[in-house]
Amino acid sequence: MAKKLIDLSHTVEHGMITYKGLPAPIICDFLSREDSKKHYAEGTEFNIGKIELVANTGTYVDSPFHRFADGVDLSELPLESLVNLDGIVIRVQNMGQSISAKAFKDINVKGKAVLVHTDWARHWRTDQYFEGHTFLTKDAAEFLVESGAAFVGIDTYNIDDTTDGARPVHTTLLGNQIPICEHMCGFELLPDTGFRFHAAPVKIKAMGTFPVRAYAVLDK
Repeated sequence: MAKKLIDLSHTVEHGMITYKGLPAPIICDFLSREDSKKHYAEGTEFNIGKIELVANTGTYVDSPFHRFADGVDLSELPLESLVNLDGIVIRVQNMGQSISAKAFKDINVKGKAVLVHTDWARHWRTDQYFEGHTFLTKDAAEFLVESGAAFVGIDTYNIDDTTDGARPVHTTLLGNQIPICEHMCGFELLPDTGFRFHAAPVKIKAMGTFPVRAYAVLDK
């Protein structure tokens, strides 16, 4: 049966800002095509790129190590927690800035990648993106844990209220081994259910966060 792929990730570009106060990525050549010519036969050239970035760039996954010094890091996250998950989209565009447990009541999220569609991604690469974003509340995170969610993604600036230094949603989800994906996009292209979700970061030791190419697989 033919499958349809939906990209749920922002493109990482030189100089872009993902999170206010963090530096933009620097993307350049380590070995340019022109410089490579002297290493190969005539007519043969290669490019070797170089990128300098902080882990929280573009669309990225948080592992427990991001929040907890003794938490599971990127290299220790089981693939089963990141790929081939049954996905569900929760539409919260008209529920205000803070999304409480009420948004998830009577919805079966057990074992699922729960993608929270706020429509905030429409502000990506604008000043508005950094101000007044939609976020989950502590009781929403607690409900998702109690209901057995396997993964939680959101298409906004932060899954937490950034005015709350305790970061209760990160603390609750990551403290219960549930990976988080922030700065997602494309949720309007997904059905509410009936797709498989994938978001695997690079397998890096002693790092808690890294960009991903998140995507959904739909039966056409």
